Amino acid sequence: MSSLRKTLVFLIAGWSGFFVMAIELLSGRILAPSFGNSIYVWGGVITVFMLALSIGYLLGGQLSIRTPSLRKLGFILIGAALTTMPVIIWSDVLIDLVFNHISDPRYGSLLASSALFFIPTIISGCVSPYAIRLLVTHLQASGQSAGLLYFVSTFGSAAGTIGTSFYLVLFFEVNQIFSGLILISLLLGGIAVSLNSTHE
Repeated sequence: MSSLRKTLVFLIAGWSGFFVMAIELLSGRILAPSFGNSIYVWGGVITVFMLALSIGYLLGGQLSIRTPSLRKLGFILIGAALTTMPVIIWSDVLIDLVFNHISDPRYGSLLASSALFFIPTIISGCVSPYAIRLLVTHLQASGQSAGLLYFVSTFGSAAGTIGTSFYLVLFFEVNQIFSGLILISLLLGGIAVSLNSTHE
């Protein structure tokens, strides 16, 4: 794998970490008007994201077995972006519907966050194990590649956390932030797809 394509793999992994933490933080802003901002709500949100990521890690590992390629990694990132778009369009309607049937902030927030964020977070979770498979060319270096990838991904998560909570929410509306996140994911995914490099 060329240095350019390897850099793109790391960039996608780091961005995916940023993306997940940004939408997780923003989910609290979306749920707060109906369910509040209590520990119950955040407990539900964190549970949904952790379960979804765990499933994504498992699926990403399985997907990486069959002819892994940078192109497919790009499609994974695009899939995460596209499945996040309903949050912009339908979140208010869906949250109101859930609240009308389940006003308890524990179970209402759990159901609403599952409906809005479970699928895109699963897809985002596929990125890291898939990216590791692309980076590993020699068995002896597999641990080093995995460690470096998780460093980049976790660094991206930290950047997404502080960048969203300290800055983005001060200057942009929630839907504007979501739109920006989706656009960047589509752009990075499109670049990866266009390179069309198969890892052997």
